[in-house]
Amino acid sequence: MPRTLVLANQTLGGEKLLAAVQERVAAGPHQFHVVVPATPVHDQAGAAGSGPSSDERAYALASQRLDRALTEIRELGGEADGEVGDPDAMEALRLALGRAPADEVIVSTLPLGISRWLRGNLPAKIERSCGLPVVHLVDDRQTAS
Repeated sequence: MPRTLVLANQTLGGEKLLAAVQERVAAGPHQFHVVVPATPVHDQAGAAGSGPSSDERAYALASQRLDRALTEIRELGGEADGEVGDPDAMEALRLALGRAPADEVIVSTLPLGISRWLRGNLPAKIERSCGLPVVHLVDDRQTAS
């Protein structure tokens, strides 16, 4: 059964990501492993002025987003599990792939100009480092805290 690792945070639940999940499920049984980096709240889009946040708050937000994403994927017919990962998205991905091998990686980001992951060229770095096909989706949707 094909297995896709999904790396996302603020765009979990976005239309493009859910459409990509639905497309894979329509082709046959599919497993998804969702990795949500515990990005500090003050580093997230729209958080200006909120001040520094604790690691616990970042983990709690990521955990809530993960739970919602797993439910949505299962409702679309996919098998899903996941984890809250390291705050560094590249490290979160590396650790997750060590535990849960995948056939491809989907990276869902906010648009250029907002996304810290795109400023750091994360999709290209992932492709170079993991040797797997990488699908990059850009979504304007930010999940609710």
